[in-house]
Amino acid sequence: MSLPLSPPVEPQLARSARELPTGEGWVFEPKYDGFRAIVFVDGDEVEIQSRSGRPLLRYFPELKFSPGRYVIDGEIVIDMAAKEGAEDVAQQDFGSLQQRLHPAASRVAMLAEQIPARFVAFDLLAREDELLLELPLSARRAALEELGERERIDLTPWTSDPAQTEPWLQHGEGVVAKELGAPYRPGARRGMVKIKRLRTLDAVVLGYRPGKEKDTVGSLILALYAPDGKLRVVGHSSGIRPSEKRALRDRLEPYESGDRGHGDPSRWKSEEDMEWVGLRPELVVEVSYDHVSDGRIRHGTKIVRWREDKAPRECLLEQMDQ
Repeated sequence: MSLPLSPPVEPQLARSARELPTGEGWVFEPKYDGFRAIVFVDGDEVEIQSRSGRPLLRYFPELKFSPGRYVIDGEIVIDMAAKEGAEDVAQQDFGSLQQRLHPAASRVAMLAEQIPARFVAFDLLAREDELLLELPLSARRAALEELGERERIDLTPWTSDPAQTEPWLQHGEGVVAKELGAPYRPGARRGMVKIKRLRTLDAVVLGYRPGKEKDTVGSLILALYAPDGKLRVVGHSSGIRPSEKRALRDRLEPYESGDRGHGDPSRWKSEEDMEWVGLRPELVVEVSYDHVSDGRIRHGTKIVRWREDKAPRECLLEQMDQ
């Protein structure tokens, strides 16, 4: 390739924040739940680079880019049907996206047809022989819109009105705020802020995993009642303050069911070698979390409060659809 920018390129990153930044000079985009990717197009030649610098093109043969000479930053996503009440907000299926990273070419081809992905662009880093990194975001966005219209590239929506971000915060993955006057800083967490959608649910505490120290709790095993009336493990909460881990062990001991084991009877694949202690399904805890994938809480789970006022049978799986 003879582009002014060659892979690998570190993407500009966002620092986390609890609230939208205030003041003028900010624009807002929806946060996507996909694979960050930088696309390099030189004539008919295309390379797609992951956030870590690895090539992605072989896993997404359905992604097509018009011939030209440009480098665009964006996200590979798989769309799914919008949830009720959130028809105007794009929803992504990260679990299906992960399935696409398969070593067999035949399976990649099958999945590309069955669950096709798309690329959403949000920045233009180079065009022809011009490197755009030092230009302000406002100029890069204008150039991206011109390119997108000409080459029919999907662009992320954006707005300078904070009020218009509410659907993204309430029903999407959150918001990415960007400084209009900022250059593109590869690998740096400057000029961009991400505000994740924070969700809560009430879950039954079905067990716990012991902590590293004796007589402490490392994490709680969380479950919800499915429509068939059975408890289904949906994740765990490890956001326990060190000062509470020993006291929590004393609190849970009277509810121990006698069940013990390693791994998890409900596909806790990432922790197969970890011990668990079963509890009677009598305790309810409210937890906050960032994201759900394949019906499991993926990360960012923290205890908000214990719900002595709520019956375990009221902790329904449908909470995860909100």
